[in-house]
Amino acid sequence: MSLKRKTKINPSFSMASMTDIIFLLLIFFMITSTMVSPNAIKVLLPQGKTQTSAKPLTRVIIDKDLQYYAAYGNQDEKPITLDELPAFLQQRAQEEPEMYVALYADERVPYREIVNVLNIANDNNFKMVLATRKPDKK
Repeated sequence: MSLKRKTKINPSFSMASMTDIIFLLLIFFMITSTMVSPNAIKVLLPQGKTQTSAKPLTRVIIDKDLQYYAAYGNQDEKPITLDELPAFLQQRAQEEPEMYVALYADERVPYREIVNVLNIANDNNFKMVLATRKPDKK
């Protein structure tokens, strides 16, 4: 005598509960990812195709030999040290409160030299613009 089951087992699997869990996880990760903000130096960069509306009158130049130069308006660039730079910029800021400072750095200058100048500008609340050249046409 063989025993038979009265009900058959259905081999199908319902994914409805799994999709609910995945949807809730997706919402959770989307919300938490918007709360994370990366630590970055905030710099006012010029647009590539058009010029900025404010012309920077104060210029800081770092050449390939890591020599610093500073200029104001139409004056010629004068050699300056990194220690003298904050005093120079503060003097210019007293003359023009809404001043923009343009930083011209050779492409071979180490990044830490540029960051040193950006830190000086950030400590004194100066608006800094990184000067770039137009891309070469191919």
